Amino acid sequence: MTNDLTQLLAQLRIGKCVLIGHSMGGKVAMTTALMQPSLVERLVVVDISPAQTTPLTNFPAYIQAMKEVKVPKDVPRSTARRLAEDQLRQLVKERSVRQFLLTNLTEEEGQYSWRVNLDAISNHLQDIMNFPAFNTSYEGPTLFLGGTNSAYISSEDYPEIQRLFPCADIQYIPDASHWIHADKPLDFISSISTFLQS
Repeated sequence: MTNDLTQLLAQLRIGKCVLIGHSMGGKVAMTTALMQPSLVERLVVVDISPAQTTPLTNFPAYIQAMKEVKVPKDVPRSTARRLAEDQLRQLVKERSVRQFLLTNLTEEEGQYSWRVNLDAISNHLQDIMNFPAFNTSYEGPTLFLGGTNSAYISSEDYPEIQRLFPCADIQYIPDASHWIHADKPLDFISSISTFLQS
């Protein structure tokens, strides 16, 4: 995915950018910054660390729940979302998580499907949970932003964060879970805006 991102930046003729990534996207952003530091002006990593991730949430169950969603063809989008949410509710208890997952529901010619490749995610979940070993560091300004109700950035990860990202600032948003942007959108935006303006 890092290669995909660097190719996209080249295709769009973006020489240097701010990368913001949540969870798996955060791993891609970190890997890109470590492999291609000249492309990254600043880095924001949201609720993930460069340590190996253990499935602290029911992520595999979320993927399975998404696979099992059935939406009839040619129903209005609002009906499709409601039907999909009702089916997800059985395994995905947090409304904010369901709402986030539903952002991936797409319609094409009356047929509803998921924007993301659920089989690829399922088949490569262990790879997604891992983080490659690096003997280099990214020296640019970096923000690690976690939720206080999430365990994805732990104090045990601080030494590795500081080794790979020596200019890192680690902050937490109170009462936010792994889905910080859904739980506390204004605090999320404020934290990132403050970092970008510093």
